[in-house]
Amino acid sequence: MPNAQLRASLAARRPRLTLAVAVGLGLLATWWFQSRPPPWRKLELTPVVAAVLKDDGAPSLGLASADVVVVVFTDYQCPVCKQTDVALERLTARDGRVRVVYKDWPILGEASTQAARVALAADRQGRYVAVHRGLMASRSKLDADRIRAIAIEAGVDWPQLEADQATHGAAIEARLEAHAAQAWSLGLQGTPGYLVGPFLVTGGLDDRALERAAVAARKAGPPR
Repeated sequence: MPNAQLRASLAARRPRLTLAVAVGLGLLATWWFQSRPPPWRKLELTPVVAAVLKDDGAPSLGLASADVVVVVFTDYQCPVCKQTDVALERLTARDGRVRVVYKDWPILGEASTQAARVALAADRQGRYVAVHRGLMASRSKLDADRIRAIAIEAGVDWPQLEADQATHGAAIEARLEAHAAQAWSLGLQGTPGYLVGPFLVTGGLDDRALERAAVAARKAGPPR
């Protein structure tokens, strides 16, 4: 009888045990995939790669004379972009020979596009990085009012920004279209995506991964 009771008890608990095991395996798989380093691919110096690395019109952070260029394709509503973006500024603070080039690639809806337009318009006031930082740091849902508030908090003259959007709207749209074309040409399928020297890296890079990528790019030299 005790054996029968034990078997009955185990049978009753089996669905819960099976679910717990499945959840545990799922969490383990998620941890394993997230803990793996993002895939790297070394690129040759094609016209597309050259255009991405040498885009003097794109907003940037760091010295033009830097020997390592990190190009990042981002979306202001991308959770991974938001989580890892500050690591780029920390990298430039630690390593003065790194330059970050920002490629706004809004792929997650109209709010992403509005935010990218405002950030690029703010660049005409020298406030792109401040606006970019504010948009990435925001944990609230982005809409027109929130984007405007972030821009003003970042020191933007809003009436001037609206005037610049009206005057230079076509140029801003052309830049966004160019960023999208570059991203697709590189084979990126989502944000964030990086070109670190000659290495194409997909997925978010934290401080350690960015450091490794910069060291590898410096050793490899520019694409050729």
